[in-house]
Amino acid sequence: MWNPGEIVVWREIYNNHIWHAHPTIVVKDTSEEVALAFLPGSEGTGPKAWVEGRMKGSHRWEYKNRLWKLKKYLWHTSRALYVLEAKKFYITSFVWDNETGQLLYRYVNFQLPFQRSHCGIDTLDLELDIVINLDLSWEWKDEEVYRKAIDQGIISPEWMQEVDSAKKEVFDRLAKRQYPFDGSWLDWKPDPSWELPKLPENWDKI
Repeated sequence: MWNPGEIVVWREIYNNHIWHAHPTIVVKDTSEEVALAFLPGSEGTGPKAWVEGRMKGSHRWEYKNRLWKLKKYLWHTSRALYVLEAKKFYITSFVWDNETGQLLYRYVNFQLPFQRSHCGIDTLDLELDIVINLDLSWEWKDEEVYRKAIDQGIISPEWMQEVDSAKKEVFDRLAKRQYPFDGSWLDWKPDPSWELPKLPENWDKI
């Protein structure tokens, strides 16, 4: 278990290779839930084509079947809080404008349940997302990318069943305004004493 303020690495792993890594700060850690802060000014690394803006639409999964190179990028403008619940095939994130402190939107990422690694959290984004507006209306994002991954056999039938179950759970919680859609995190702010996190020396060890 980690203490608030500790630095851990958010990593996405595909075919036993790192697809994406970013240093984050622990906000909360229990056996049921981990909350991580992504701060503007922090530097992560991701596929070179993604960082350069060339990885778009349904072609994203095609890059996952190649040997990709990683490139550094800077997280900027917004700050985000990722809320990861144990064994769930989704996470909920909250995104604020860093200058004004205005909540911009909530976001649901469907992804593999997180596992703890030697340096932080390991998962894999399955690309399908829900953007939740301030009034809690919502819209799908990247449905085409998700369908392409299913057609290509990248997302297994088991994963698809888990995502279908997760969709129902998310919409039920949203309709009932249950956690994490009950306003619990809306007033969260990063500790002003925190320094920008950096990737530790062993972040690339699988």
